[in-house]
Amino acid sequence: MIGIVDYGMGNLLSVYNAFDYLGSPVTICKHPEDLAHVDRIIIPGVGAFKDCIDKINKTGFSEALNQEVLKNAKPTMGICLGMQVMGTRSFEGGEFMGLGWFDADIVRLTPADSNLRVPNIGWNTIKYNKEVPLFKGLPEDPDFYLVHSYYMKANDPKDVIAIYDYTYDVTASVLKDNIFATQFHPEKSQDFGLQILQNFINWNPR
Repeated sequence: MIGIVDYGMGNLLSVYNAFDYLGSPVTICKHPEDLAHVDRIIIPGVGAFKDCIDKINKTGFSEALNQEVLKNAKPTMGICLGMQVMGTRSFEGGEFMGLGWFDADIVRLTPADSNLRVPNIGWNTIKYNKEVPLFKGLPEDPDFYLVHSYYMKANDPKDVIAIYDYTYDVTASVLKDNIFATQFHPEKSQDFGLQILQNFINWNPR
């Protein structure tokens, strides 16, 4: 069973519908204790970092997530803002601490080309590590849908498994042990996105 964390922010319905379309058992986890009853965890997110981490902390999900993700090592996937809160800290509207699962800062997109807008909204070509099973079945240069003004700048380059070009390399996906995350939205990226989600369903990080 896949559990989608409902902490009060995020594109829950579209993520739920994508897994349901793939035939995977999926549920919405409205309470922290719900996470103990699922096998895999999705952390979605749309909006501002501070609001997101505040809600995760105030609802008690931070403790439950640390238990199920770090201690029980359940396969976990973050999407967009759900990826960013996995970092150490964000500089969006101030300085705010994240879950700290990745040694990374969340910083603003700063493209050198003035024609490239921020937020970046639309389809971008991703370059990915072909040895990672979560990208199995993808073509050489797949396109994914992104909506973001900030991104994860990882301090350990080994954590970064996919990038896209925005006049410099922008982190598109990270992986550490049982924790996988994408800055792009698989649930909005048509067939390539569904392939990512199917790979997550099949993924055995142990």
